[in-house]
Amino acid sequence: MPLRATIKHSLQRFIRARRGAAAVEFALIAAPFFLLIFATLEVALFFLGSTIIENGVHEAARTIRTGQLQQSNQTVEDFRGSICERISAVADCSRIQVDVRTFNSFSSSSTNMPLNGDGDIDGSDFTFDPGGGGDVVVVRVFYDWQLLAPGVISGMSNMSGNKRLITATAVFRNEPFE
Repeated sequence: MPLRATIKHSLQRFIRARRGAAAVEFALIAAPFFLLIFATLEVALFFLGSTIIENGVHEAARTIRTGQLQQSNQTVEDFRGSICERISAVADCSRIQVDVRTFNSFSSSSTNMPLNGDGDIDGSDFTFDPGGGGDVVVVRVFYDWQLLAPGVISGMSNMSGNKRLITATAVFRNEPFE
């Protein structure tokens, strides 16, 4: 059999062969598929954690709004513990930072993000002033959520160390409890 006929015959056999095609196709698709699945899980876990933290903050802030916290002389640590009871299933309570301020009106209640230039939380000016009856109060709780996979979704990280800042805010006017 001449060389040309042998090459042609071998090439035709290679084109017709189907053994291993599924393995090769899976190898080409597997990495992007699993990356997409993992990214979806990462986003879902982040939103679940964020929702639980926000609900916990709103429930705990109700004690400020109704005056229960002020009338029982609770401290910022007591308030943080109240939040922690509600979110401990998804969050490490040692990483919670609380900022509670009173304002004269809703329109004057502007606040800024507490991230410094290094991408870390700067809580040096955080206060705990739950106010009195009828005061406008802004309760902000910050939590640095550790992302599981660095670089899977590079746009999610807004802090140093592959973390995302979760901010839960409750703005309300205290009930006239005094």
